[in-house]
Amino acid sequence: MKIAMVSEHASPLATVGGADAGGQNVHVAALSRSLAAQGHEVTVYTRREDPGRPEEVSLAPGVTVIHVPAGPAMTMDKDDLLPWMPDFSRWLAQRWHAAPPDIAHSHFWMSGLATLAAARDTAVPIVHTFHALGAVKRRHQGNADTSPHERIETEALVARQADAVIATCADEVAELGRMRMPCASIHVVPCGVDLDAFTPAGRTMDLGPGPILLAIGRAVPRKGVETTIRALRHVPDATLVIAGGAPGEPEPARLMRIAGMYGVADRVRFLGRVDREDVPVLMRAADVVVSVPWYEPFGIVPLEAMACGVPVVASAVGGHLDTIVPGVTGLLVPPRKAAVLGRALRGLLADPFLLTAYGVAAGERARSRYGWGRIAAQTTAVYTDVLASLGRSFGMSRACPGTGAA
Repeated sequence: MKIAMVSEHASPLATVGGADAGGQNVHVAALSRSLAAQGHEVTVYTRREDPGRPEEVSLAPGVTVIHVPAGPAMTMDKDDLLPWMPDFSRWLAQRWHAAPPDIAHSHFWMSGLATLAAARDTAVPIVHTFHALGAVKRRHQGNADTSPHERIETEALVARQADAVIATCADEVAELGRMRMPCASIHVVPCGVDLDAFTPAGRTMDLGPGPILLAIGRAVPRKGVETTIRALRHVPDATLVIAGGAPGEPEPARLMRIAGMYGVADRVRFLGRVDREDVPVLMRAADVVVSVPWYEPFGIVPLEAMACGVPVVASAVGGHLDTIVPGVTGLLVPPRKAAVLGRALRGLLADPFLLTAYGVAAGERARSRYGWGRIAAQTTAVYTDVLASLGRSFGMSRACPGTGAA
């Protein structure tokens, strides 16, 4: 199967950890590699940000990344990219007229918009993954939401016009239902985890005497690290290690001021950005990984920690509700409730047997359900269903849209 992955701002080649480089980048890269490993041909289309990079780059055997000229060849905030989506879609349409893929899989709402426009003239079927929904972001961030005002309306359009939508968790299915999307068009396929890199056995990083709590992720307020810092007052002797964030970003400085206000600055350490290959090394050094965002479309960090055999205490939001089994692989707490989080952490750290049991169960759950090979197979099943519903088979050439004729 020839698969076009469209990810307008989240390149699989990007360094993960910046303001706009996180879970979607990891998802697109890992899914593309796994689909290619199962015999498919994958082309990832992402916006050109660096004039010095070649137009086409090989990511892995069977995976090519193409840099689409749309807007200035420079790094831009994803919320500023909407005006350039018509250029992106026109470029895709020209490419697909000459060599159409069997199916296109768009990621994030602007990619969905560009892909729909390109597919209008090329009859390429579309599967879409939102990764995050504007209505949810607006609900939690209010006036701090910097998304273009067209986002929510556009997401509803993409949901209605795509041939299928892949939701990453049950909570997202409920949100799509509120957008009046037909349930028959929604398929649940979770994000995955690299089970070769994220393992219970392997190198660990020396983080000093324990107990060690680890918070890792992009340095943005919605990730809820402030809640964990405030909770540290209720967890005597524990050290909180915070990883993520680029030099000069405002969030680490804000968090350190909060740590000082609550009298725990001596038990908070900032590591800054950690190389991707060092993330499992860091996770294995922690007693507990804490992930308590206000909202979370899926949440890859808890899944990676689980695969490393580390217990997770997470906020009861989004994909956390699917991946974490409370009282078996970790604990769920309400977001923004520092005292509740503190009590949960204190109780868990006081019971070494429970820590071990949660870690073992977490590793088993990650290995049995969330390997990228399994996720790629589930994704392929969605593609196959869409093609079958349109009367198409792999590699079928296209005549007029809607005829199904070869």
